[in-house]
Amino acid sequence: MPRRDPNERSTDFKEVALGLDPEMAIAEAERCLNCRHRPCVSGCPVEVPIPEFIQLVLQGDFEAADAKIKEKNSLPAVCGRVCPQETQCEQVCVLARRGQPIAIGMLERFVADQASAAKKARGETAERSQDKPKYKERIAVIGSGPAGLTCAADLAAYGYEVDIFEALHDTGGVLRYGIPEFRLPKSIVDEEVEYVKSLGVNIYTNVAVGLTLDFNEMLSSGKYAAAFIGTGAGLPYFLNIPGENLNGVYSANEFLTRANLMKAYLFPEYDTPIKVGRRVAVIGAGNVAMDAARVALRLGAEEVTIVYRRSREEMPARHEEIENAEEEGIKFQLLTNPARILGDEKFRVRAMECVRMQLGEPDSSGRRRPVEIPGSLFTLEVETVIVAVGQGANPMLTTRVDGLELNKWGNIATFDEYGATSLPGVWAGGDITTGASTVISAMGAGKRAAQGIHQWLTAKREEA
Repeated sequence: MPRRDPNERSTDFKEVALGLDPEMAIAEAERCLNCRHRPCVSGCPVEVPIPEFIQLVLQGDFEAADAKIKEKNSLPAVCGRVCPQETQCEQVCVLARRGQPIAIGMLERFVADQASAAKKARGETAERSQDKPKYKERIAVIGSGPAGLTCAADLAAYGYEVDIFEALHDTGGVLRYGIPEFRLPKSIVDEEVEYVKSLGVNIYTNVAVGLTLDFNEMLSSGKYAAAFIGTGAGLPYFLNIPGENLNGVYSANEFLTRANLMKAYLFPEYDTPIKVGRRVAVIGAGNVAMDAARVALRLGAEEVTIVYRRSREEMPARHEEIENAEEEGIKFQLLTNPARILGDEKFRVRAMECVRMQLGEPDSSGRRRPVEIPGSLFTLEVETVIVAVGQGANPMLTTRVDGLELNKWGNIATFDEYGATSLPGVWAGGDITTGASTVISAMGAGKRAAQGIHQWLTAKREEA
């Protein structure tokens, strides 16, 4: 897919990838073998009918292709931009064995964008469905991230009245506060949310279930027949090294949330309180680390360095994101581990002491364990440190619900493929159950939960 020039794009927050044009999309669709066994569908967590939508692209009917995707996926414009297709549908594509799989993600984005543009050209907006719900039961969905939006959309499609409760002032969860504008424009999130609302879903923002609204009372009141919890992984992990309490140390979660929700990407129109020094170190090498590094660069840092304790082969970020970061001038200090953050007399970060590492035997994750090289201590001169080493379950709700069983990591424990919890009538899915994962995995969990809720309520109706 064509991308903007690195020297230009590294100075603003406009989208990096430019998308396919119709000629390119049709040429790519022509490569699809339309396999009888459809391995790509089984590789998709939400089971998008991939060969069918690609055939519609081939015919030039892009809006029909979009409608075909939306039979299974309510957020195609999002997934086409941020899904790791290379480890899912594209990985099992038959053509992957021969070299290059079908660019399913690029085609999904193309279809969603074409359908959106066509509707805008006709002056169409996402009109709310006027159909009365098929069933009398009302469902509560906690969290408007990818899991919650997907669960709500599917439940509405089944015929239920659905209320989403979102703690923040705007919708989308990690889609809005976690992923930078240059990877996923907020206008795209707005459009996808409007589509979900058009299905009949009600969304209430500024409602922090667990604080301003008691979840136990919601269940006992009788207003809701079932509930889905998709509150995500909003609890950042830290390194627990000296100096992490200095001014100039951010968790990646805080850093990206400030930049996104406070619109730092529109400076100086919005004066967002983020102080970024000339030299920035980002600890970690996942997608969140790449996002944080590239945002820091765009906010004025002169030098941004990824610090990672393993080698390039072990970096968990998508290859595309690593490549984008390198093109934009992000530096990499690999086989390096922070030991201490140093401050000045005003308690501001001035440097970070690090040690060199070497790889030993594989650990429980299957990756070779990093081992410190004795006598390798050195100092990295930085003014800002962003810690991007993972996130845990958001505890705001989970610690305030009677009888809700958690696992040893603080995630909600689930007991079947649909995400049933220890509480009857309550399901959970996404990062709140797994820890930080992908958008499409969360969507798959939301879809399975909707199916489980529908089956449970159907059985209850039949028993009555």
